[in-house]
Amino acid sequence: MSRRNDIAALKAALAALDAERARAVRVEAELAVALAKASEDAALIASQTLEIAKLKRQIYGVRSERSQRLIEQMELALEDLETSATEDELAAEAAVAKTINVPGFMRKRPSRQPLPTHLPRERIVLPGPTACGCCGGTRLRKLGESVTETLDVIPRQWKVVQHVREKMTCRDCEKISEAPAPFHATPRGWAGPNLLAMLLFEKFGQHQPLNRQAERYAREGVPLALSTLADQVGAGCVALAPLLRRIEAHVFAADRLHADDTTVPVLAKGETRTGRCWVYARDDRPFGGQAPPAAMFHYSRDRTGAHAAGHLARWQGILQADSFSGYDALYVADRQPGPIREAGCWAHARRKFFELADIAAAARDKAIGKLPAPISPIAREAVQRMDRLFEIERDINGATPERRHSARQTLSKPLVADLETWMRAERAKLSRANPVAKAMNYMLVRWPVFAAFLDDGRICMTNNAAERALRGIALGRKSWLFAGSDRGGERAAAMYSLIVTAKMNDIDPQAWLADVLARIAAHPVQRLDELLPWNWKPPAATEASEQAA
Repeated sequence: MSRRNDIAALKAALAALDAERARAVRVEAELAVALAKASEDAALIASQTLEIAKLKRQIYGVRSERSQRLIEQMELALEDLETSATEDELAAEAAVAKTINVPGFMRKRPSRQPLPTHLPRERIVLPGPTACGCCGGTRLRKLGESVTETLDVIPRQWKVVQHVREKMTCRDCEKISEAPAPFHATPRGWAGPNLLAMLLFEKFGQHQPLNRQAERYAREGVPLALSTLADQVGAGCVALAPLLRRIEAHVFAADRLHADDTTVPVLAKGETRTGRCWVYARDDRPFGGQAPPAAMFHYSRDRTGAHAAGHLARWQGILQADSFSGYDALYVADRQPGPIREAGCWAHARRKFFELADIAAAARDKAIGKLPAPISPIAREAVQRMDRLFEIERDINGATPERRHSARQTLSKPLVADLETWMRAERAKLSRANPVAKAMNYMLVRWPVFAAFLDDGRICMTNNAAERALRGIALGRKSWLFAGSDRGGERAAAMYSLIVTAKMNDIDPQAWLADVLARIAAHPVQRLDELLPWNWKPPAATEASEQAA
């Protein structure tokens, strides 16, 4: 009797657990749907506000350039809201699919205009079924066809691709059969993978906002609304999210990382404030490492050490970065899960001396009548001494850690020791306010950090890998002016991670994105690593290898 009671109690406990799990799934789905509805409302309000502003400008005329710039800012904000609404809608769909008690949610999109009729049509006919899907009969005849159109683009040439699925009817049972619909790059997507890749790469790789892209497409005879393009950007970011997670795992599996950050102007209620874009780059090529290079970007509203601590919370190893005080908490000995060893950047330190010894810059200033900065002989000698160290590094770049360590101990270590002795002697002769003294202090107070490369062949002398990864953002700021919101900054950081990683592996980012977006919907999850930039091969190379086999 006791055993029956135990079984009954276990069944009751399992039933209660299942009910609790179902309730949690239902609550999660309800929250996702509510968030999607809120995102849709925010996008709708922004869209209507933008329309009102445009109408007012048409009615009352142009008084100044400020009104046009305000409209451009509103367009950028709308772009972020529309993209976020699509991401939240897809997240709600995924959450609702796990339960049957929560009604689904779909955004109310304006009716899309038919694709331009003047564009050429490319028919891709999918063979009809050869056997009836109902009874298995083979006596089939063509009844009609279903046509699904997607807008795609070849560089400088637009076209509409028609996927034609022939409908076959069975002579035995009159059952109608047709080939399954092809996968789209994005759910309910009307944009082909090449067009979607171009949108993403132009926006995040070439720093062209969607409103500028829309203007260019309209001039080419393909008018596309800003909200329509933003919708596809949001869907594309969701489709690529699995690859982003794998790149992040690869980056933070490294024993050594390069870290840096740069400013990102962010739009906030008609004003701009300064956010930060952080990068953590893995690049083992200088010491002959076999792991592919990659970069992971993060966005934050400000520059505090809490962000760096959060990014590196589960990581330990060698961190090459500047002397930002926000990293200091990472270098404490009792840090969990393990210590992080600091390594300095000689290029950053050299730059401080070079600015005081830049003869070419002084000559340019003098030529244009500007008072040139004085040339410091001490700064020039410091630069020359450091250049001898860099010459040694160029010779051992790509060598094994053991060979690099041996060369540094033999060739670089005496030079570093002489540099420290000379620098401390010269520093004692300078006043505290002297610019050269400040440049020397930057190194002398951190000398063990700068000398760390002598004892480990994996450490680089510079943090150039991180600076190269951020270079595109620094150049792009002149083009896109600012991010539309914090959510837009986070989205941009995710896409920078994908695009910069492709560049680091000598892959054309747009070609890679186009091929990945064309395949990822039907690609097996367990083989998703095949689509990562360092494993990816262009379609032409893949076809050639298959034919050779």
